[in-house]
Amino acid sequence: MQDFCVTQAITKDDTNENLFDFFEILLLTRATEDLEAEKTANEEAKVRYLREKLPPLQLRGLNIDDLQKVCKEIHEKIHVVDEDRYDCEAKVLKNYRDINKLKLKVQDLGGKFKKPALRKVRVSADEMLKALFGSKTKGSMDLRANLKSVKKEDIKQEKHVFYPVFLLSPQPVAADGRPSLSLVPSC
Repeated sequence: MQDFCVTQAITKDDTNENLFDFFEILLLTRATEDLEAEKTANEEAKVRYLREKLPPLQLRGLNIDDLQKVCKEIHEKIHVVDEDRYDCEAKVLKNYRDINKLKLKVQDLGGKFKKPALRKVRVSADEMLKALFGSKTKGSMDLRANLKSVKKEDIKQEKHVFYPVFLLSPQPVAADGRPSLSLVPSC
């Protein structure tokens, strides 16, 4: 692009739209030039890096054993590079998933819903029932009355009664099929 003075290109008859278009075209041409220069610089850097990392192979004059050693070395290098590539891809995928999760959280938090400021309120059980069910409740709810009370009579009824061993043993059966009423165990 030729450098020229901006004041010479603009005349007094130009309107604001023409000035805007002129500067827009000027910026776009400058940006395309910078992109082309950056591409060439990246290509040159890539070539330099490959020259440093990958020296040219000297395969002339090598016998089969040496060629196999060279192939094994190259294969090992390829294996290491593939492992690194796989690790990098896994990290990138994990980061994409994390970014998407965070975007969803931001969208959820950025919604129109705002949490109201809560305050402590003391409400009795009756008032709570009225609020929930309206005036349908037939009486008050006394929570203390519903508690289980332990009485001494219940404790006395739960005592275990031990029976003599001979009553628990099998009773002898009479000839007519009825159990015998003898208290003496049959041994």
